[in-house]
Parts: sequence; structure tokens; C-alpha cells
Amino acid sequence: MGIRVFTGTDFLAHTSTLHSVYLDAFCAPPWNEDTERAVEFVGRLPGNARRPGFIAALAFAGQEEVTGFATAWTTLSPFPTDRCYPQAAAGLGPDRTADRLCGAREIDELAVRPTARGSGLAAELLEAVCQDAPGGRSWLLTSVRSPRAMAFYRGQGWAQATHPSPEGSGTVVFLGPCHPARFLTAPPL
Repeated sequence: MGIRVFTGTDFLAHTSTLHSVYLDAFCAPPWNEDTERAVEFVGRLPGNARRPGFIAALAFAGQEEVTGFATAWTTLSPFPTDRCYPQAAAGLGPDRTADRLCGAREIDELAVRPTARGSGLAAELLEAVCQDAPGGRSWLLTSVRSPRAMAFYRGQGWAQATHPSPEGSGTVVFLGPCHPARFLTAPPL
């Protein structure tokens, strides 16, 4: 299995396979996304590839079979207000959001086929898109619906920077293992 890194639109040649991996990874529990979300993901890819600092890492088994992928880019300033960004900003507050997330490498998606789970592939993909993060600053959002994802990021040295509501629902921000602010975060509840 090999990982190829893309910094432009060349990875779009694998769109149909990325769609398939997305379906395999996110349409099952705990995510339970519907097939429309996978279509939306594929629809966002051309625009994402034009974002500043865009990078994609694709894991291949053989020549063309994609078994996992990660996508990332540089978070803009001012901090965006679409998608799940307001949840991240609410958890950190405006000053920490600007200081810790703007200009950092934002991990958008990380997915591997169920057959590749536990093989170390997700860790390799994450490393591939973070290795040249500006000033070591990388971050991501994940949902507390997946204790497995939360444990995976912690196991990779990521620090949880926000906390979900007391009911245990919502998203949390993780700062990468080389992020200078990772030691300024409160431990998980």
C-alpha cells in the first residue's frame, strides 16, 4: 500500500473512488450519514482543491484502488462562519480561535475503508497532511458521537481543545501534536 500526496487538482481523477471510501467510512455507525452527504462531499472537492494550502493524501492498494484519504487546507482569517466553524469558535472564544486556528492546517476529512481500520493507515494519512503544517499548527473537528475517533486522535498525540456540552453531544476541536498551543488546553472531562 502506498500513499500519494496531492497539492492541486490531480487527485480529482480519483473522485469516484473517494466517494466510495466516504460511503464506506461515514454511512455506517456511529456517523450514520446518508448517501446525499457523500454526494455533497464529492461536490465540494473541486472548490476545496483551490483553497490556500490545500493538500490531499490518498492511500492506494495497487495502482488505482483508494483505501483511504485525508484532505486539509489552511484556515482563513477571519475565521469562517459556515459549516461547523461556529461550534469551534464558540468552544474556544474569538481570541483563541483567531490565535490557534487561523493560518493553521485544518484537517477536513480523514476516512479509511473498514477493511483497513487498525492497520495504521489513518495515522499515516494524518501524518502525510500534517507534516508541513505552518509552524506545526494543525487542527480538526470531530464529533463526540465517535469515541473511537476521539481515542484515535488522542492516541496520535492530538490535544482536545474544547469540550462538548454536559449532555455529551456536539463537536470538539483537537490541536495537532506539534501545535504550540496544545499544552494550553484543558484536559478532557
